[in-house]
Amino acid sequence: MSEKLLTDTALNVAEAFKNISAAAEKAGRDPSEVRLMAVTKTVSPDKINESIESGITLLGENRVQELLEKYESYDKRAEIHFIGSLQTNKVKYIVDRVTMIESVDSIKLAEEIEKRCSKIDKIMDILLEVNIADEESKSGFSVDEIIDASEKIKDFPHLRLRGLMTIGRFGAEIEETRQYFAKMRNLLVDIKSKNIDNIYINILSMGMSSDYELAVAEGATIVRIGRGLFGERKYKV
Repeated sequence: MSEKLLTDTALNVAEAFKNISAAAEKAGRDPSEVRLMAVTKTVSPDKINESIESGITLLGENRVQELLEKYESYDKRAEIHFIGSLQTNKVKYIVDRVTMIESVDSIKLAEEIEKRCSKIDKIMDILLEVNIADEESKSGFSVDEIIDASEKIKDFPHLRLRGLMTIGRFGAEIEETRQYFAKMRNLLVDIKSKNIDNIYINILSMGMSSDYELAVAEGATIVRIGRGLFGERKYKV
């Protein structure tokens, strides 16, 4: 049975929805508050479209070039968020193809998104990426920088700040991960309490294949699952 689950996308999607519902209900939450994102890095369009047929409505793209190569093959019933590291010189290639950029890790990047969206008269929903564990190897705003960054975003007419995103520390113990997720939830509440203009905070994107149920318990509204839906993947070096 386990081998079939690893290879059958439809069964994996159903299992993930089931796990999300159970985790939400156990935490006293409405399961409909949580969206399941299929992370599509290195996955073929056929498998991605199979996941959409199985109920996925949200895709997460990590790489600009891969998005451009696969975009036209996608079932357009699903919306696309960009979730990977984004260089400012690549912003122009994706702003007309995604509905949200979750990985805004600097004001410089926000400025470039504003510039490019102004040219096509589009308001882009964004999340600020938080380096919640203060890891030197990761980009993102520190906890202490988030309020100030939110204040600056309000002055960008083509950006709409919708919430926060984080990537948990690889190899962290369960209780450590829980503390990071809870800290993210509290940070979101803090920003909402400021009532900043042009800020519509209600999204918390956190949790991946190994810890998404814990993320749901701690308040995630988007969980990002790749391996758990599509199986192990081989990445090009």
